[in-house]
Amino acid sequence: MPIIPWVGDLIRSTPGTISLGQGVVDYGPPAAAHEALVRFCEDSARHKYQHEQGIPALRERIAARLAAENGIDTDRYALMVTAGGNMAFLHALLAICDQGDEVVLVRPYFFNHEMAVRIIGCRPVIVASDEHYQLDVAAIEAAVGPRTRAVVTVSPNNPSGAVYPEFDLRAVNALCADRGLFHISDEVYEYFLFDGARHFSPGAIAGAENHTVCIYSLSKSYGFASWRVGYMLFPEPLLEAVKKIHDTNVICAPAVAQFAAVGVLDAGREWVEERLESIATARRIALDALSGLGNRVTLPRSDGAFYFLARVHAGGDSVELVERLIREHRIAVIPGTAFGMDDGCYLRIGYGAADTASMVEGMERLVEGITALDAG
Repeated sequence: MPIIPWVGDLIRSTPGTISLGQGVVDYGPPAAAHEALVRFCEDSARHKYQHEQGIPALRERIAARLAAENGIDTDRYALMVTAGGNMAFLHALLAICDQGDEVVLVRPYFFNHEMAVRIIGCRPVIVASDEHYQLDVAAIEAAVGPRTRAVVTVSPNNPSGAVYPEFDLRAVNALCADRGLFHISDEVYEYFLFDGARHFSPGAIAGAENHTVCIYSLSKSYGFASWRVGYMLFPEPLLEAVKKIHDTNVICAPAVAQFAAVGVLDAGREWVEERLESIATARRIALDALSGLGNRVTLPRSDGAFYFLARVHAGGDSVELVERLIREHRIAVIPGTAFGMDDGCYLRIGYGAADTASMVEGMERLVEGITALDAG
């Protein structure tokens, strides 16, 4: 069973639990999204199937955003609007893989990526990151075999919050070009950056359009999770296959959500950055609390997304610890085993959806629960 519904069931059975689990923000989309709903019904043609790659107005805004903020010339790529980033990832896998092929995932990996690889009958090849959750490019290269089809990177990273430097992402992209692989770059958390961290998109590299798939989403940055709008850039030769996959699965991303997304993107990055101030406050609260645990936990640097991936040295089995934290201390986090971290007890702590009061109380409960481990 996927880990988020499992934790959700535990939360519902334990009233009063504060959740630092699911990866969402605590704000909704710009007002333009609501205004678009009213205008959507003015034209009956909008209720019919729309262009399979996305409505033109939305694709135009996406192209302008990627050019201005990521340095990507979208004319070099095919562009598809999808029902969220997860659909984009699955589209990419179905387009480039056959059963039995291999896809390299860096641990800690996003659990939906690992599940998607297995769902289509392929094998995830797991490569460990270093002690700071950064890429080990040599290890990635060593993991490439005759059935490898793609290398996946997620930066800013879910679940660790690590931000991969441009040098390493260029190295992975060059490796993929040299070995005839695809580089799937998940950039869903690109706006969530702290302490001077910078995001780099491999799609901006000269020649990357031949082997690079870039995945984006409005879910996190614009508080648009339930609207299900994401998009992907990918090599033009894959367009026919991706269209076939898209038509079989969804025909087109929900038109009403696409229409609203036009207004959402018009609000711009500045709108998002105004809301990042409260998330930065929650981040500081979490950092201060975790620092107070001393050598009970190890917390590598995290400059992005809205997660910390902490190792709890006396935690035992992470799934059992998460259940104990919910039932005994009414605080929910995600066990590290969901992200492939099975060599110790790891917890993903999310701070994107909690207001200040809930974050303070939630971290007090988490600290209490981890400290209680000392008593056995």
